[in-house]
Amino acid sequence: MRVRSALVYTVLRLLVFVVPFAIMMLFPVMREYSWLSAIFAALIGLSLSVLFLRRPLDDLTAELAARRRRRGATDEDVEDAAADEVAPTRAE
Repeated sequence: MRVRSALVYTVLRLLVFVVPFAIMMLFPVMREYSWLSAIFAALIGLSLSVLFLRRPLDDLTAELAARRRRRGATDEDVEDAAADEVAPTRAE
């Protein structure tokens, strides 16, 4: 996996939370209720990431899927190996 796509997505997700939070903390009323500012910033960040961060998320998930395919063993292989281990053998 390329670290770049994971780093880009992580930084962008942090920015879409930190920027609205910082803007809200400029207002005296919101400084008093910082927990409310955090909730609003989280909702704004979630909305912005759904709208604008689809491509970085797709890049990241595609790289994770490619890495998993390169790893080799699939779920079916693991299940077959486990079933072979517990299958009763008949002694004749």
